[in-house]
Amino acid sequence: MPWRTPKPLIVFMHGASLRRRVAYSLAIVRLILVPVILLAVYYLFAMGWIVDRIVSVDAPVATYAERASIQMLDARRAEQNYFLLYDPADVQANRDALAQLEHTIEMCRHLQPQEQPTFSAMQTQLNLYRESFDQIVSRAGETKQPPIDRLRRVVHAYQNDLDELLRNAGRQSRTRLIKDLRSRVGSFDAEIASTMESENPEFREATVHMRSSSQEIIRLANGLETRSWQRVQHDHHEARSLIRRAEWVLGTVSALVILLSIWVSFILPRQVVKPLTDLKAAVDHAAAGNYEIEFEVQGQGEVVQLANSVRNLIGHVREKHVNWGPTAKP
Repeated sequence: MPWRTPKPLIVFMHGASLRRRVAYSLAIVRLILVPVILLAVYYLFAMGWIVDRIVSVDAPVATYAERASIQMLDARRAEQNYFLLYDPADVQANRDALAQLEHTIEMCRHLQPQEQPTFSAMQTQLNLYRESFDQIVSRAGETKQPPIDRLRRVVHAYQNDLDELLRNAGRQSRTRLIKDLRSRVGSFDAEIASTMESENPEFREATVHMRSSSQEIIRLANGLETRSWQRVQHDHHEARSLIRRAEWVLGTVSALVILLSIWVSFILPRQVVKPLTDLKAAVDHAAAGNYEIEFEVQGQGEVVQLANSVRNLIGHVREKHVNWGPTAKP
């Protein structure tokens, strides 16, 4: 029976530097992580900026605007008390309230520069109110004794008005009664100003200016408060939208990164392991006595150098086997 010539083993080797492959692998890993890290940092800073704007700007301005209305009302209350009693302490209380209001306006101006027209209008009305009040104080004299008769008439008229309201309370609902009481309390200041104007006609123009200026300041402060709370709500809505967008974008990018990492985990090991597997098969054939192995080596790098060394080793063993023949047994 004729011996069959063993079929030669062909090893095709297209190698590259393992060091370069490792560097490529690390670069790909970094490229995979960079989008996730950059997106996370971007959304973190965007969320921090929105929260900082709510906490440091919009909400404080809304609080300051509410405080400005209260301070203006305090100034009006001190003004009305002065008209009743001509007490210098009420003049000082009015000036203190106006100074606090001016400080509040400056605080809001510092926090919210885009509302500059509103703050300028408030400051203008504040100056008009202060000038009118100082004009009345200079004419009336801070040491003037309170007009007891006028005070008695105002309080008596106010008491009769309340008595009339309470006599008719049985025919009204509780809600209507509370509303009327609030209306009567609110008209008491107007009654004081009207009495003062009737007894001091020269004060009429100044009191009209003070009333209009104070009402304008309160209107501007209320508008500023409303807009500030609207900004807070808008920022809150923007923050929620940013969170939803961040969840969607980061989820999509993470899924793509996972798919890319799975693909890389299959491709790179195959490119590194397959040449080594082919070399192992060649060495196994040579160890089994089959030296008919053909190497087709291309490229360069550590794997190619190893393949050339294995080819030289197998060629050297094959030459010794051909020249010397099989070793005789003792």
